[in-house]
Amino acid sequence: MVPAGFRQIVAPMKLSIAAAFVLALVACNSAAKQAVSQGPPATGTYRVALDTSRGPVVIDVDRSLAPIGAQHFYELVKAKYFNEARFYRVVPGFVVQWGAAADPAVTKKWSADIPDDPVKGSNTRGTVTFASEMQPNTRSTHLFINLADNMKLNVMGFAPIGKVHSGMATVAKIYPGYGERPDQAMITAQGNAYLEKAFPKLDYIKSAHIVSEKP
Repeated sequence: MVPAGFRQIVAPMKLSIAAAFVLALVACNSAAKQAVSQGPPATGTYRVALDTSRGPVVIDVDRSLAPIGAQHFYELVKAKYFNEARFYRVVPGFVVQWGAAADPAVTKKWSADIPDDPVKGSNTRGTVTFASEMQPNTRSTHLFINLADNMKLNVMGFAPIGKVHSGMATVAKIYPGYGERPDQAMITAQGNAYLEKAFPKLDYIKSAHIVSEKP
């Protein structure tokens, strides 16, 4: 536990940062995994609707904030990657996190890392940000919604891609009872088969889709 009250998971687990402290995040990572090459970033904004087990959440994404991350999120949503994905990590007053696909084969297919974006926005309440390891260029498919103003994440390299447009009341209701107990290696290996058996009360994304785009 470093510091008190927060977990640290060593490789091969994906890691992220919590407010002023280091927190464990994301899913298993292979040492052989390579960063995904990226073409010229797209521009503009788009809106994503999450139909969750607690109700609707709408996210506005601004590609100018973090072009690589924003485009990657766009591609994941278009591919229906997040459909049935569980919110497997909920830390009240800090973050709600998701990003492992329901099917572990789909998680594996999309597991390659993407390069970092410079931090242009701030991790204020309601912003949406990719989780990463404590190494450069280790974002993949896992994201979190900030439940508070977590500005110390800014200097740690966490670049927001957008913000919840509506539905923060829904986000606040996402089941927090399991905290950080779900085992991230098991999630990666077994997907929802593990989570539904061991953590049946987890809330989840029924579906995610793009509802509008602006150039």
